[in-house]
Amino acid sequence: MSKPLTDQEKRKQISVRGLAGVENVADLKTNFNRHLHFTLVKDRNVATKRDYYFALAHTVRDHLVGRWIRTQQHYYEKDPKRVYYLSLEFYMGRTLQNTMVNLALENACDEAIYQHASCSQRLHTFFGFFLLSYSVSSQLGLDMEELQDMEEDAGLGNGGLGRLAACFLDSMATLGLAAYGYGIRYEFGIFNQKVVNGWQVEEADDWLRYGNPWEKARPEYMRPVHFYGRVEHNPDGVKWVDTQVILALPYDTPVPGYRNNIVNTMRLWSAKAPCEFHLKDFNVGGYIQAVLDKNLAENISRVLYPNDNFFEGKELRLKQEYFVVAATLQDIIRRFKASKGPSFVCFVQVAIQLNDTHPALAIPELMRILMDDEKLSWDTAWDITVRTCAYTNHTVLPEALERWPVDLFQNLLPRHLEITYEINRRHLERISALYPGDHDRLRRMSVIEECGQKKINMAHLCIVGSHSVNGVAQIHSDIIKDTVFKDFYDVDPQKFQNKTNGITPRRWLVMCNPGLAEVIAERIGEDYIRDLSQLKSLLKFVDDDAVIQDIAKVKQENKMKFAVLLEEQCKVKINPNSMFDVHVKRIHEYKRQLLNCLHIITLYNRIKKEPNKAWTPRTIMIGGKAAPGYHTAKMIIKLITAIGEVVNNDSVVGVRLKVIFLENYRVTLAEKVIPAADLSEQISTAGTEASGTGNMKFMLNGALTIGTMDGANVEMAEEAGEENLFIFGMRVKDVEALDKKGYDAMEYYNRIPELKQVIDQISGGFFSPGEPDQFKDIVKMLMLLCLSFIYLFLFFWISMVIHNIAGCGKFSSDRTIAQYAREIWGMEPTLEKIAAPDDPR
Repeated sequence: MSKPLTDQEKRKQISVRGLAGVENVADLKTNFNRHLHFTLVKDRNVATKRDYYFALAHTVRDHLVGRWIRTQQHYYEKDPKRVYYLSLEFYMGRTLQNTMVNLALENACDEAIYQHASCSQRLHTFFGFFLLSYSVSSQLGLDMEELQDMEEDAGLGNGGLGRLAACFLDSMATLGLAAYGYGIRYEFGIFNQKVVNGWQVEEADDWLRYGNPWEKARPEYMRPVHFYGRVEHNPDGVKWVDTQVILALPYDTPVPGYRNNIVNTMRLWSAKAPCEFHLKDFNVGGYIQAVLDKNLAENISRVLYPNDNFFEGKELRLKQEYFVVAATLQDIIRRFKASKGPSFVCFVQVAIQLNDTHPALAIPELMRILMDDEKLSWDTAWDITVRTCAYTNHTVLPEALERWPVDLFQNLLPRHLEITYEINRRHLERISALYPGDHDRLRRMSVIEECGQKKINMAHLCIVGSHSVNGVAQIHSDIIKDTVFKDFYDVDPQKFQNKTNGITPRRWLVMCNPGLAEVIAERIGEDYIRDLSQLKSLLKFVDDDAVIQDIAKVKQENKMKFAVLLEEQCKVKINPNSMFDVHVKRIHEYKRQLLNCLHIITLYNRIKKEPNKAWTPRTIMIGGKAAPGYHTAKMIIKLITAIGEVVNNDSVVGVRLKVIFLENYRVTLAEKVIPAADLSEQISTAGTEASGTGNMKFMLNGALTIGTMDGANVEMAEEAGEENLFIFGMRVKDVEALDKKGYDAMEYYNRIPELKQVIDQISGGFFSPGEPDQFKDIVKMLMLLCLSFIYLFLFFWISMVIHNIAGCGKFSSDRTIAQYAREIWGMEPTLEKIAAPDDPR
C-alpha cells in the first residue's frame, strides 16, 4: 500500500486553508519557542510531544485572546441584542486545528513548526534559578498531525444534540451574533469505550488530566446556587430559606468565527463547595465528614450522564439541570443590568434558547428571580419570561421525554414547584375557557401528570413558557404538530416552527477533508465556506471528467489514510479499494444496527454460496457507544463483533467482505472516517430520528446515503434528488398504518429464504458456537425487522456524489442559525469583519 499524503502535505498544495503569509511565521516561531520555555519544568530538560502541543496551543491562543477582548469591546460599544444558548451538552471535540482554520493560521503554524523541526539546535535560557535546555530535531517527530493528536477530545456530550450545539456556536460567531453558550464543565465527559471479547467496557474520560489550554477560569463571576430548604410567604414577599448553597465557578472558552475576527464565549460552570466550616464541625469526626460532604457537593459537575434518547430520573441529574440554569440566569441578569440598568423594560434585548428540555428550569427560575428578587408582578414576569425563552425539541421518543417526580421537586426545589403549579393552574384555566367541559384535553395538556405518581412534564412546561417551539427537521416538526404536541399546536399554532439542523462546513469539510475542499474551491471559489448554498454551482460539473477524477482521487487518498490508521491503531488490515460502508452513531434499537446485521449476514451467505462470482469488495464499519445501562444495545455490539469474528476469518470470503467495529467512536474519529466513507447508513425507522446530522456530514464529504425517509434524509433527498440517494422502506404513514394493523413477522420469515437462513444462523449459535442461546433475545427483535429487509436489496451502486455535494447547501448550520436569529431571536446576522487587534480601530 503506497503511503497517502498527509494533511500537512495537502495543505502546502492548496489555497483554501489560508496563506502562510497571513500571519508572520517568524513571530509565530518566536512565540512558540517562548511558550516552550515556560512549558518545561525544572526537573526535565527534554521536551516531550505534549510539551510541544501545549506550546503550540498557547501560541495559537495568543492570537485568539486579542480578538476575544476586541469582540467584547465591540459588543460593549454596539450593545446588541444577546442570545444565550443553554445546553447540558457541548460536544466540542478538539480545538487546536479548528481554531487555526478559523483564524487562517494553519499554514503559518505548519511553516513555523516545519522550520523549527528542520534544524537541530541546543537552546539555553535562564528561567528563575534554573538553566533549562532542550533538543529540537526532526528525529523528535515534530509533526503537526502528531501534535494535534496529543489533544484530548472535549467529549462533553453524548451525540447529536451536543455536537449540534458545538456547530451552532461556530456559526453564531461566524455570523457575528452576540451569542454565549452556557453549560457544565464536566470533569469526566462521555466514557471511553473499550471492546473486550466483543463486549463494551466503559472507562472514565479523564479529559482534564493534563490540563486544558483553551479555558480560562473566571472566579470573579462565581455565583451561588441554592438547593433544598423551605419557602416562607410573608407580607413583603416570598423567600426561599434554609437552603444548601453550592458555588458555580465559570470557565470560559473562546469560540472564533470564520476569519471575521469575532471570538464569542462558551461559559461552562464547575461546582465548588463553599469554604466555610461551622465551628461545631471542628471535632475529629465532624471535620472529616464536612470535608467528605464538600466533595459530595462538587459531584454536580463531576460526570456527564451517558444516556442518549433515554430519560433517567436521578436527583443528581436534576441538580445538574438546575445548577446550570440558576448560575446562567444570574450571569445573564448581571450582564443585562451592567448594560441597561435596574429596569427590566429592555429585557427584550435578551434571548434564551433551550436546547431540549434539559434547561427547562430556566422558565420557573426566571419567574422566581423576577418576582421574588426583583419584585415584579406575576403578569409582568410571565410576559418577560415567555418573550425571552424559546424551546427546541429534539425527540418524539416517549422514553426520552423528561418527566420529573413531584416529590423530588418538592424536596430539591420547593419554590420552583410552587411556581410550576401556578403556571399550570393559569394554563389550564385558559384551556378550560377555550374548551369548556373537555376534561380529557385538560389531562393531556397539563404540565402536571396526575396518573399514578405525580410528575412534571418538562416538554409541556417548555411549550407553555416559551414564545417559540421548533423541531429540527421538517418531518419532525410536522410530527410534533400532528401528533405529539397536537393539542398545543391547536391552541397556539403561531408558536410552532421548523428549523432543520445543519453542520459547520469549517470543521466538517475544510478541516477534516482539505483535499475535497480544494477541489471545490478550484471550481467555484472559496466563498462557499461562508455560504454553502454556492455548492449548487457544482451541478455544471456533473459530467466533467476532470472534476470526477479529482473527487475520486481525494476519496481514494482518504480511504488509504484511514486504512493506515486502522492498521496502526487497531491492528486491523482492510482493503482501501473496497467499498467503505459506514454506519456510525449511538447504538439504539430505533437506529437499527440490527437491520445492518441482517444485511451483512446475507452478503456473507451469498458470497459463500457463489464464491466464484465477481463480488464488489466491501468493508462494513459500524461504530457507536451504548449507554452503560442499556443491555440490548450492548448485546447488539456483541452480535456485530461476533459476526465480524466469523466473516473476517473465513478464507472463502477473503477480502471480499470485512466487518469492523470502530471502537470508541467520537468527534475525532468521525473527522477521519467520514471523509473516507463511500456509503452512509441512515436506516432508522421512519418517524423516529428527529433529524440526524451525521447524515449531512457524510453527504458533504462525498458519501452516498442508503436510508429511510426519516429525519433530515427527507430534505436531503429533496435537495440532491431522490434518485441520487438509495431510499428504501416505509414512510411515516406506512409505519403508522402497520402499527394499527399489526403484522406477522413469521409470514416474512417463511416467505423469504435468505431472511430465514440469517435468523436461523443467529438463533442456532452459528455466530456464538460456545454459547448457542446467547442471541435469543436479539432474534425476537430481528423478527420485527423482517418487513424492512424486503426493501434493502433493491438497489445497486451508482456514482452520484456530485449531485449530493451540490445539494448540501441547505445543511449548513450557518443557514440554520440565520433562521433562528431572524425568526425566533429577532436578531440580524452580519458578515461584517471587525478590526483585528493589531489594526487601528
